[in-house]
Amino acid sequence: MPDDDKKQDEKVEEVAEDAQKAAESAEESAEKAQEAAEKAEEAAEEVKEEVKGKKAEETKPPKPSVKVSKKLEDIIGQIEKLSVLELSELVKALEEKFGVSAAPMAIAANGAAGSATADEGASEQTTFNVIIADSGATKISVIKAVRELVPTLGLKEAKDLVDAAPKQLMEGVNKETAQEAKTKLETAGAKVELK
Repeated sequence: MPDDDKKQDEKVEEVAEDAQKAAESAEESAEKAQEAAEKAEEAAEEVKEEVKGKKAEETKPPKPSVKVSKKLEDIIGQIEKLSVLELSELVKALEEKFGVSAAPMAIAANGAAGSATADEGASEQTTFNVIIADSGATKISVIKAVRELVPTLGLKEAKDLVDAAPKQLMEGVNKETAQEAKTKLETAGAKVELK
């Protein structure tokens, strides 16, 4: 009997050692899992920061290539800090103060040029209206193209115009301008009609 007790004690010790080893192994695994979770969380934070940075870059207007004086740089810096509502009020105040309009002048000038050629007796259509029939799946690209074509439109106005498709973008422009606009918009993913 004493041998049986001794064997039992040895087995109990072996089982206890195995349990101890298993517990240590589980603890190591838990530590590794914790480290992996922390690394994943850090990576997720880095991705979030990167996405925020890219979004901020997308919303930043391009730096003007025109050289301006220090005084104008200060004014531009102050304008950049204004809210959309304040910018709208500023535009209205400047329009009233100087008796001007923020309407797209390039379009009106192109329309006048097109009318002049029509008066010369050409039977072919010389003036066109550019209409966004459908904004397509890549609305952001279309909005960017609209802002390139009509730089006087703000981001909100361009977005509203694209969202409201079918909508007229340009009126009374010459054939070359209309084709250029159509090409840019279709490259961006919109469906365009010239009328």
